[in-house]
Amino acid sequence: MNKKGQTTVEFALVALLLFAMLFALIDMAVMFYVNLTMQSAVREGARYAITGQGGESAGRRTALINKIKERSNGLYDKNANPQGKEPKVSVLTPADVGSYSNYTGRPVGDTGKPDEIIIVSLNYAWPLLTPILRPFFPGNTYTFTVRATMKNEPWGL
Repeated sequence: MNKKGQTTVEFALVALLLFAMLFALIDMAVMFYVNLTMQSAVREGARYAITGQGGESAGRRTALINKIKERSNGLYDKNANPQGKEPKVSVLTPADVGSYSNYTGRPVGDTGKPDEIIIVSLNYAWPLLTPILRPFFPGNTYTFTVRATMKNEPWGL
């Protein structure tokens, strides 16, 4: 019996599975990196917005978006979700928090007044890099939402 090519064939079969698992692991690591980076960027944007810097409320919203872009390591512009491209900002007053146990806030175009609670929410869709995990994610994208909730500082006192 001739066994000259047996090792090569066995390696080819095992290597295929090994590389498939390796690429799936790399894809998952990139997904977690994108999620954590965007969470950090949204948190930093919210932290900037609660200080009252940036002038009027519309200017603060633009400054918030710019801060998210700055902190996202270039990932903000790679968002594959056109509906969730801009962050949604919701504002709560302390009375809203006390009277509603499941209140999601009112989406507004500004970042609230002093002492109001803001919720910055960003929907994000990351296209998967390899076809290995695509059957497990609808639309071949990893879709997630990141949020940061903070209370505006009492600026202007």
